[in-house]
Amino acid sequence: MVAEAGYFAIEILVVAFAGGAIGAAIGGMAALGLSGLVIVVGEVANAATGAATGSAGAIGLTSQIGYGPALGPHVAFAGGVAAAAYLGRHEEPDSFPYHRAKDIFTPNGARVDALLAGGAFGVIGYWLAALVRTFALPVDPVMASVLVSGLLARIAFGYPLVGSISEGLLDMSPYERGEIRTALEGHDEADPTRLAVEPWVPHQQRWLQQALLGIVVGVFGAYVTYVTQRYYLVFGLAMATLTITVAGVDRFPIVHHIAFPAGIAALSMPAMGIEVALALGAGFGLASAVIAEFSGRILYAHADTHVDPPAFAIVVTTLVIGLLTAAGIFEQGLIPAF
Repeated sequence: MVAEAGYFAIEILVVAFAGGAIGAAIGGMAALGLSGLVIVVGEVANAATGAATGSAGAIGLTSQIGYGPALGPHVAFAGGVAAAAYLGRHEEPDSFPYHRAKDIFTPNGARVDALLAGGAFGVIGYWLAALVRTFALPVDPVMASVLVSGLLARIAFGYPLVGSISEGLLDMSPYERGEIRTALEGHDEADPTRLAVEPWVPHQQRWLQQALLGIVVGVFGAYVTYVTQRYYLVFGLAMATLTITVAGVDRFPIVHHIAFPAGIAALSMPAMGIEVALALGAGFGLASAVIAEFSGRILYAHADTHVDPPAFAIVVTTLVIGLLTAAGIFEQGLIPAF
């Protein structure tokens, strides 16, 4: 199993480097969508055989590819994030409206320096997830790795850890007014084009939008998970829809961080029935949506690189689920480790 491969299994490190480089080549968001597609296929196959994900009898598409060292978000998506951060030091944005270092949508192709940066952070992402598993931290190890990896990329490529913060840290109205930054940290001259505030998803950045989206996607995610008894299926579906966003469809919602904890929570009190499962899904979906927006305003909107708000939300919500499990309130707890 991948979880048992250790920190220095050469074959896994080579795969992680390749996965990170692929994420850099196709772009982080495309890598995340591809991961979701593989997870969906893997979970449908596991459902057909009746095997639990990560078990000896399971097909390894989810555990070893889609959420593992080949295409897992901590490897491929993190590689794309790191490559964008690196290239932000060397290029100006083309069609992307924000700082170049945040551009996880544009493929970087076969550019050697981007591939090397992505590959290196693919290995780092694998190590970070393995470290979380080693210490048995009660959070999703993959998304914890994505979060930490994004912060490490800022440090590695010389960006401020938090960003240029002024008054109104949570205020998105400067974006709506089209206000431009008057100065950037580390630059003598003002940037005549960069927005003062850069929301992580402009079309769903209002609190009420996030709340309603959290509830409806949370209920949907809980229902799908309760019916199929598959923690990863609705998560994979939600990530797979990111391919629609990559294709250039405007205003398509980003919801994988809502569906995942909602699904986990839905299976955490199995004796209580579907009504409780749906209520837990709605509650955790709402919480995760709001947490993601909050983290986007803190860690993304004023900064220069991409630190993933969905990963932050999944880390917080799975931590809550882990603590409730430790307290004996939830029975099934976190998703199986693999």
